[in-house]
Amino acid sequence: MADATTIGQSGPLSMGTFGRWATLAAACLLGACQTIVPRGPVEPSQQRPTTRPADRPDIGVETGIPRDAERNRVALLVPLSGSNAGVGTSIANATMLALLDTQNQRVRITNYDTATGAAAAAQRAIAEGAQLILGPLLADDVRAVAPIARAANIPVLSFSNDLGVAGNGAYLMGYVPTQSIARVVDFARTRGVSNFAGLVPNGLYGERASTAFLRAVEGAGGQVVSLQTYARGPGGVSGAVTRLAAKAPYDAVLIADGGATAASAATMVKRGGGASTRILGTELWNSDTSIAAKPALSGAWYASVSDTLYRQYAAKYRARFGAGPYRLSSLGYDSVLLTVRIARDWKPGTPFPVNRLRDGDGFAGIDGAFRFGRDNVAERALEVKEIRGGTTTVVSPAPAGFGK
Repeated sequence: MADATTIGQSGPLSMGTFGRWATLAAACLLGACQTIVPRGPVEPSQQRPTTRPADRPDIGVETGIPRDAERNRVALLVPLSGSNAGVGTSIANATMLALLDTQNQRVRITNYDTATGAAAAAQRAIAEGAQLILGPLLADDVRAVAPIARAANIPVLSFSNDLGVAGNGAYLMGYVPTQSIARVVDFARTRGVSNFAGLVPNGLYGERASTAFLRAVEGAGGQVVSLQTYARGPGGVSGAVTRLAAKAPYDAVLIADGGATAASAATMVKRGGGASTRILGTELWNSDTSIAAKPALSGAWYASVSDTLYRQYAAKYRARFGAGPYRLSSLGYDSVLLTVRIARDWKPGTPFPVNRLRDGDGFAGIDGAFRFGRDNVAERALEVKEIRGGTTTVVSPAPAGFGK
């Protein structure tokens, strides 16, 4: 467990000032550079051992945790050890960076390691005075934490993208496939695509991607000619493409998988369905730094959060911590921006004003605008990118906000 550092004055953000914040962020973050998302673990920053002062009533210190009547207590629950320590450490570093960038003095964030038990981490955080939980990262950990937090009337802002864990006090900040699929399908329809086909993997992600795809195409006035599933293993994709080709022709094919699988499938799709077939992808492609270098995906479209401010954040992160951030770490940064904004009207020592999460205008972050709907899932303003000439080009910018 370690406390994040806080300095200076509060710097809240709002959707109404999104444009000004973007300008400010460009000034306070380092200049734009190529986003760096390491494949291996992030190098952990050097942290000083936490020393606990002895109990002294005159300075208001309790055993294990300082009594802090001036700041709102927030717990960050992420894996800081074990196989997911790299991404957890990156998220923790991002929350610290957000506090420094906003120069906030009203929020205190304490880190708790979920790798040793998410439920135990939540219980400890609540016992030590947390009024808001950021995290956990994994869906199973959210399932373990949510009932404990709900019993204490403490909201959970999770970094998971599993729709099944949203609700009953748990909110999802993660990037969900349903939104990226709907966005790219709508864009494809505006470019004349009418007949769609899809390739989706077996499993929960594939099931939800399939449902989202069918609904999106129907809602956009298109037609799904064929939708094939495959097992992730030798021959799985090729068999699905063969079945897909029997329903050709089609204008576009959604491949709801990561970049490597999508590139392999795209080669076979174009051979069987025609070289002019447009390939569509999901939000998974945005975390693959080599996606633009795959010739088979040239001309493909996919929807994701914007990388414009993320590039600046990634450069500043590397300068401070000596390693590039995981792409998901931006969720930690943006969760702090949300907390800082709400903290303007959140009196220390009182429950978190959960109703403020329902702000219809939403919130601003380095991943763009977002807001929580009735399902407790972050609705995001997404852009559409095209892979072209070894790079990605924005062909449909993300909206700056949600309007009235």
